[in-house]
Amino acid sequence: MNDFAPQDISQSVAWHERAQQVIPGGVSSPVRAFKGVGGSPRYFVRGAGSRIWDVDGNEYVDLVGSWGPMIAGHAHPAVVAAVQEAAAKSASFGAPSPNEVLLAEEIVARVGSLTPAGERGVERVRFVSSGTEAVMTAVRLARAAASAGSATPRNLIVKFAGCYHGHSDALLVQAGSGVATLGLPNSPGVTPGATQDTVVLAYNDLPALEELFATRGSEIAAVITEPTPANMGVVPPLEFTDASGNHLNFNEHIRRLTKANGALMILDEVMTGFRVSASGWFGKFIAPEGWTPDLYTYGKVIGGGYPVAAVAGPAHIMDQLAPLGSVYQAGTLSGNPVATAAGLATLQLCDDALYPTLDQRAAEVGTVISEALIREGVAHRLQSGGNLFSFFFTDSPVRSFADAQTQNVAQFNAFFHSMLENGVSLPPSAFEAWFVSGAHTDDDITKIARAAKYAAKAAAAVA
Repeated sequence: MNDFAPQDISQSVAWHERAQQVIPGGVSSPVRAFKGVGGSPRYFVRGAGSRIWDVDGNEYVDLVGSWGPMIAGHAHPAVVAAVQEAAAKSASFGAPSPNEVLLAEEIVARVGSLTPAGERGVERVRFVSSGTEAVMTAVRLARAAASAGSATPRNLIVKFAGCYHGHSDALLVQAGSGVATLGLPNSPGVTPGATQDTVVLAYNDLPALEELFATRGSEIAAVITEPTPANMGVVPPLEFTDASGNHLNFNEHIRRLTKANGALMILDEVMTGFRVSASGWFGKFIAPEGWTPDLYTYGKVIGGGYPVAAVAGPAHIMDQLAPLGSVYQAGTLSGNPVATAAGLATLQLCDDALYPTLDQRAAEVGTVISEALIREGVAHRLQSGGNLFSFFFTDSPVRSFADAQTQNVAQFNAFFHSMLENGVSLPPSAFEAWFVSGAHTDDDITKIARAAKYAAKAAAAVA
């Protein structure tokens, strides 16, 4: 028996019916439509701290956090004040403004200052408005930089199945996230020519990557990867032993192979950047290993919920972008003064006290949900990368996209809907990371645990 009050979602249903008359599928991003989980999406109108409210007045503990940017909680007073001050002066100039300089300086200080001796780290930042734009720019820049020192053009880009790097044509191949949720192998409208220079390998498959470099190394411009994939669920990089007996994780092997073959490594930190530490995945896990990637992409947290993303890297690569170099990139709203003000205010809240809190809350959510699933005998795997985490409804470790696709999605869907009906908002996909914020409280953990008790039963009832 469920002791939660029944939800009224009639206004959300009405809004979704209305939306479908003027917006394809009723949504501006596919996963929001609930096609992967079934049912009707909730239409949200307010957030405060760890909680959000829909148009019907239902209250939820939020474990989506706008897919990461709400790291300090919804409507944090410092972020609201920064936005109000900037917006009062103008929403946009289409010209340089101090706010973008301040945000770029903050990113360089956080990441560039940790560059190991002998390496070139983040010295320059170019702002764009979305993660897709950031990756598209990074790929173009990597091709130009790799080809500049090569006898023949290097055109190949290597990505891994299940890693999502935005929806540009060349990278919408065996992507995770919404593509996996909707069961689309890639997308109509993407031509063979757009993807002919993209090679897709299984994530964590080191022998396949080594073989590719052995046979086509001189053609490869770059390898792009999430430091821990979070768009097929969270899949940490595996550790391998090299020929000298050194224990290196998959990311280190990517760097070893790209460096030895004159290719670039692009680290897509759109999800992990400033989410897992004050300097992102790089600062917490890579800098201590003594190496750097060539280029980084950022998004989510650096905009604090507003549309900001960035490409970052050493000056000798980044300065190949126009106007200094010949690699073209432009955007009318890039470096928007309101969005960069929100991002700077958010990063200033990401201090040394925040990250232990995020790690603790992520561990607490993982524990109470896992305990509920164990009580009901539901097979599952809790996997994490920093404070990013997700549940796979399978009893086997998930090391690749192929593994992720073997989970019992029907069980996840039942679990998801029960949690939602009992006041906990989860990502509406079995292939997404979950997010906590610094605003989550002990009361939130108690409510999540209470909802999970019923959700686990719902999952157990699915064959």
